[in-house]
Amino acid sequence: MSKKFPVISITGSSGAGTSTVRDSFQHIFTRDNIDASIIDGDAFHKYERQEMDDLIKKNSKNCDVNFSHFSPDANLLGDLANTFKRFGATGKYKTRRYIHTDEESRIYKKETGTMTPWSDAKSDLLFYEGLHGAYVSPNVDVAKHVDLLVGVVPIINLEWIQKLHRDNRIRGYSQEAVMDTILNRMPDYMHYIAPQFSRTHINFQRVPMVDTSNPFIARDIPSADESFVVIRFDDPTGVDFAYLLRMLHGSMMTRPNTIVVPGGKMGLAMQFIFTPLIHELNKKRKKSWRL
Repeated sequence: MSKKFPVISITGSSGAGTSTVRDSFQHIFTRDNIDASIIDGDAFHKYERQEMDDLIKKNSKNCDVNFSHFSPDANLLGDLANTFKRFGATGKYKTRRYIHTDEESRIYKKETGTMTPWSDAKSDLLFYEGLHGAYVSPNVDVAKHVDLLVGVVPIINLEWIQKLHRDNRIRGYSQEAVMDTILNRMPDYMHYIAPQFSRTHINFQRVPMVDTSNPFIARDIPSADESFVVIRFDDPTGVDFAYLLRMLHGSMMTRPNTIVVPGGKMGLAMQFIFTPLIHELNKKRKKSWRL
């Protein structure tokens, strides 16, 4: 972790809704004129799409289904940890972009499923959104280089619905292909993704109030107003729960470190929670430069 160049990491599975949290942070960065850069976890995939698909098929034929984009072996997690470490020390980092859509393909003049070249960048604050922002293993520790860790963890059926709709409607995958991906990723989800949410400082878990018992036939994603959001703080010390309960109508506390808010107020809750945390990081950053 670094006082001069803070790192914020938003960690969640594919289709979890991390983009909602990213948008909330972007509003804060813009409003408070903070020089922040966003880096996507996809930039640290080890393989491009065709090579990854071939490896998954090969492993499947060998009865080894424990290989997916969730797998450590499919990602450059040592490079990710070093990127966070280097940024914390210098404010500089390298990044690239994974091309998901035809629109991105036109913009970057690269085929979908490929990577842009690595490029140098710098800023005052680095914001990561991806799968492995709190990853820890005996050889690699990404989490220790992060100043603020946030987990986005909708209940699993809702997560699947969101992934099905995103990959089918936006990225053009068939439902069968998305279902195969979900099935292939389950062992890695349990071993490498879920444990990260015990290391995060704050978790947001959206719980729908409608029937999602069969996510594979859902015609639409439950709306925010059809949901509640469970917000868990690793350390509730200093959290003004009385203020949050007063400002977020319909919210309630269920445990000493947990507040539940109506889904429609998730964005507002994020503003109330993240704004003072960002201000504190920025305050420490400016103070460190004066020392």
